[in-house]
Amino acid sequence: MTPEEKAEFERRRRGRNWAILGVLISLVILFYFISTARLLRG
Repeated sequence: MTPEEKAEFERRRRGRNWAILGVLISLVILFYFISTARLLRG
């Protein structure tokens, strides 16, 4: 693997990691609001 290919691979992996982090944070926020709404409703 050439240095350019390695750099491109790492760049793509970093982008994928950020996307996964965004999805996980979104799910945590969603579950938080759902549970809060259920508690407040009764």
